[in-house]
Amino acid sequence: MAKLKQRGKSGAAKAYITRSSAIKKLQCSLADFRRLCILKGIFPREPRHRKRANKGSSAPTTFYYAKDIAYLTHEPILRKLREHKAFAKKLARALGRGEWSSAKSLEENKPIYTLDHIVKERYPTFIDALRDIDDALCLIHLFAALPTSPQIPTALISNCTRLSAEWQLYVMRTHALRKVFLSIKGIYFQAEVMGQTITWLVPYQFTQPIPADVDARVMLTFVELYQTLLGFVFFKLYSDVSLVYPPPLNLDKDEAGAGVGAFTLEDIVSDQTTSPSVPTVKKVEVDGKTVTNKDVKRAIMDINATPLPPQPITSFSKADADTAPTDVDILPDDFVVQPSKSADGQGAPLLTMRDIAVLPSATSPLLFSSLNIFLSRETPRPLLEFVVRAFGGRVGWPATLGAGSPFDENDPSITHVIVDRPLNSDLASAGRRKYVQPQWVIDSINAGRLLVEDTYAQGKILPPHLSPFGEGSSTYVPDANGAEPTDEDLAAGSGESDGEEEEQEDEKMAEVETPVPEDSVTRPALAAAAAAPEDPALRRAAEIEAERAGAEYATFEADLKKAIKKTKKVTEPVIEDNEIEMNKMLMSNKQRKLYERMKYGEKKRALEKSKLEQKRDALRKAKAKEVRKGSKA
Repeated sequence: MAKLKQRGKSGAAKAYITRSSAIKKLQCSLADFRRLCILKGIFPREPRHRKRANKGSSAPTTFYYAKDIAYLTHEPILRKLREHKAFAKKLARALGRGEWSSAKSLEENKPIYTLDHIVKERYPTFIDALRDIDDALCLIHLFAALPTSPQIPTALISNCTRLSAEWQLYVMRTHALRKVFLSIKGIYFQAEVMGQTITWLVPYQFTQPIPADVDARVMLTFVELYQTLLGFVFFKLYSDVSLVYPPPLNLDKDEAGAGVGAFTLEDIVSDQTTSPSVPTVKKVEVDGKTVTNKDVKRAIMDINATPLPPQPITSFSKADADTAPTDVDILPDDFVVQPSKSADGQGAPLLTMRDIAVLPSATSPLLFSSLNIFLSRETPRPLLEFVVRAFGGRVGWPATLGAGSPFDENDPSITHVIVDRPLNSDLASAGRRKYVQPQWVIDSINAGRLLVEDTYAQGKILPPHLSPFGEGSSTYVPDANGAEPTDEDLAAGSGESDGEEEEQEDEKMAEVETPVPEDSVTRPALAAAAAAPEDPALRRAAEIEAERAGAEYATFEADLKKAIKKTKKVTEPVIEDNEIEMNKMLMSNKQRKLYERMKYGEKKRALEKSKLEQKRDALRKAKAKEVRKGSKA
């Protein structure tokens, strides 16, 4: 006879554990439990049957995997938290008794834990850590902009400011920035580092206190983890480009407001250049024999004197010899595409590494390399300095914005001046400098080319600032011209107004003169030939049908082509719908519902897109009509 199952010993009741039970098992406080879960990446779970998981109770509670809690019992940080709890009791007792020497000794031996092992556990490879720094960068930049308070110490804000500056220095050095967008929430940046797309949000430079409904302790725990993570990531990134990490900080420049210019990027000096006088090894013992430098040189000469086996002779053209080898040349050859066994016999072209390597970049990393841009005092210097230097440009600013400007306002090499206030007409027209608004820099980056400066001149209405982060073809993307009529609209409108009356008269005459033949209404042979255009018998039957109706051969050919196109348009969606329905039959209920929700969202976005496009076209036509009326008057 099998053993009877005891209630609460198997199934969901054993797989899940409540939060209160987990705290009792770990013997820690609720705050320490929250901190452990954040650091280790453990989050609440939702069981399928809450009543079974709670051993018959229907009281609302939070569940965790029992294995996750068992994993926390061996965490070294938990032991350090217990030691810190004992340390706090001893320190309070010493201060209460007035034992100042004991209190000082306890403070010096305060238990401290590190998060290095947690970073290694959560991110086994460097690419895994690089993919997960989006949230870390957002939170670090947020804390760098916060004011000091009793909850947030000054040292934490200084460290976050240093980490944000180190990230900006790396992006500027490697020219990894790709997209910028100025939104209501802040400034969105997107960079490409080691093939990974990284997007982060930077708040505007306004004083932002922490709201009362935000739990600062949770955010501080995340910042504690992210500081360690970014330290590992930045060390690897700086080392890969042969830079010393952390970059040294010049305190005098930092106090003068130099910003990222207070940091100095130093190249890693190799050991050969730093210590050239290191003596080389003259003798080495190998298998009990003493080998000297002369023996090594003699062996190398013998190897060089040995004739090589004959190699196949390959002829190179002069053009190939003159061409320098590139990284694309060492890539593997293209794949040989085998013919498809499908009905149509055609498949999608196979994308190879060679094709990926020669793809053009959307935005040139050295877009501003030929420009010297000067920032006026009313413009945001940290933003513009970062984006311009990230694309290879040189930036200068007045002394009121901080120290460290490479050139002053009177430098003759300045090509563009970023202004955001009214200018004198004499100043704007003098010299070869272009005075533009800050949006010109951002729009040029997103467009991948230098835009026309006249559109962004001071005092002009700026074009709409479009987001470069599109969701796909179903999203409506407004044009830069907005509802302004284009030259095509004006030309098409003028042609329509001139020929409207003639077209109406021609249609009326055609209705009166040309009667509709009865046989053209129903032509079954033509429809059959359009459905199977390769069948000669059906085509011959359609020709006989056209001859009986009195139609010419050219008219028959035109009608047949139109019928074939119309039949293809009708049959292709039917075939696609049948394939989709067959695929949906193989899906589970959950997958099918998810697919239907996705298709519903796509149709809704497409409908909204078509409505906005129709509204835009109507506005353009109305404005074009007004322009034509004004020109005639």
